[in-house]
Amino acid sequence: MSDFYERSTIVHEHLRGKIGIVSKMRIESQDDLSIAYTPGVAGPCLKIAENGALARELTIKRNTVAVVTDGSAVLGLGNIGPLAALPVMEGKALLFKEFANIDAWPICLDTQNADEIIETVRRIAPGFGGINLEDISAPRCFEVENSLQDLGIPVFHDDQHGTAIVLLAGLINACRVLGRDSARLKVVISGAGAAGTAIAKLLRGINVTDDAWAPVEDLVVCDSRGAIHAGREGLSPEKQALLDYTNSQGHTGSVHEVLEGADVFIGVSKGGLLDGDDIKRMAKDPIILAMANPEPEIMPDVALAAGAAIVGTGRSDFPNQVNNVLAFPGIFRGALDAGAVAINGAMKIAAAHALADAVAEPLAERILPQPLDRSVAPLIAEAVRRAATKSP
Repeated sequence: MSDFYERSTIVHEHLRGKIGIVSKMRIESQDDLSIAYTPGVAGPCLKIAENGALARELTIKRNTVAVVTDGSAVLGLGNIGPLAALPVMEGKALLFKEFANIDAWPICLDTQNADEIIETVRRIAPGFGGINLEDISAPRCFEVENSLQDLGIPVFHDDQHGTAIVLLAGLINACRVLGRDSARLKVVISGAGAAGTAIAKLLRGINVTDDAWAPVEDLVVCDSRGAIHAGREGLSPEKQALLDYTNSQGHTGSVHEVLEGADVFIGVSKGGLLDGDDIKRMAKDPIILAMANPEPEIMPDVALAAGAAIVGTGRSDFPNQVNNVLAFPGIFRGALDAGAVAINGAMKIAAAHALADAVAEPLAERILPQPLDRSVAPLIAEAVRRAATKSP
């Protein structure tokens, strides 16, 4: 891992950043200048002033996304602030361009006040076709995203929904490989933050109707204190809200205890949480999706040796990498192409199914496409575009 750190630092120093602006129009004459800028530019300005919708046709707005962060939850590095978060946001913008030809730009905000973030995004929104919220810690990320759904352009917190969509795609294919009925699974999620909450909602089918995926009935979310259940005192409002749609069976105890007889473990928490004995306490041939980075909740070889049938992680050096790059470029491409005002549940489910279907013949060691598979984003984009046009 330190080798990648060093090599990445050298590349960043050499390039002075990973993205830049490329002109679509050359300025080689006075006539060119008059068309690109004054006086000619007054023409499109006046048309947009009369009809704001024309900004999508006459400017970069239809293909531009702001990657917005406050630097409070960057990768596994934690609250390192907006300046230190800039290399990650540049990387996100680069992936938008590489996989979906979307022009994205890092917006690193020097505040971690939810109201100030919301106000700032509202003020910059006219220049963008979508907002990708990135690396904003919970519970602030929920408030920020929810408060910005009226902007008239898609606002999407990728740490929540991108993770959940890729996870669901992997679980769909894991069920196909093992012949499992999703509704009958007992699923344990370790991690009650942004990703864990979004995964729980998607697996439970909250605000989603999907004939091709039966919502998981028995789903428990655990935090560092164990199962989140109705009898626990001191739950935050966000964790209390989880009980509206999780742990209907009233499971209690630590994550190790709750795993007894479980079919699926989903980890979005901390490395080294589980050992082989935990896997052995689960149901036969369990599915393990341990996504903590850089160290997963349990290493794949340990999980497989203990009886796991399928294992996925967030790492690129093991099979079945649950990587958000499989989802967010195509999701935004489809939303922008459809002129969508939001990314709703139907669009998320469509993205998950398109991603799952991108694997023609799922296998235990291949429930998701490779992150560098450039055929994936167009498939997801088209599925999302269709779902957007059908949505109310």
